[in-house]
Amino acid sequence: MARRILVIDDDEDILEILNIIFQENGYDIVMSNTGDAAEHIRVIRPDIVLLDVRIVGSAKNGLEICKEIKSQLETRHLPVMLVSAESDLFVIANECGANAYISKPFDIFDLLAKVEQCLA
Repeated sequence: MARRILVIDDDEDILEILNIIFQENGYDIVMSNTGDAAEHIRVIRPDIVLLDVRIVGSAKNGLEICKEIKSQLETRHLPVMLVSAESDLFVIANECGANAYISKPFDIFDLLAKVEQCLA
C-alpha cells in the first residue's frame, strides 16, 4: 500500500509540484491549501505531514498546527516536515517539535530523501 502524504501549503503552485513529484514516486497524496485539513488527520491517516509555516487565510499557522499534532497522544508519532521559506526555519522546527525541515526553494531529490528518512 502506498504511503500517504498530507501536504498543507497555501501556494497552489507548490501543491501542484509536490503532487506531481510524489505521485511519480508512488505516494498517495492529500493536498490542502488551508490548515483545516489538520483537523481531519485522524480521518486522512497520513504517514507524514508536509507543512508550510505561513498559511495565508488559515486560522492557524504551521507552527501551531505542528505543535497540535505533536501534543496529541494519537498523532505525536506522526512525522512532520516543515517546508518553508522562513529564514529561521531551524528554530521554528525545534520549537514545534517537527521531525525535519527543508527550505524553499528546495531541491526535489533532497525533499524526497528527507521524506524517506522520516518514513524509515
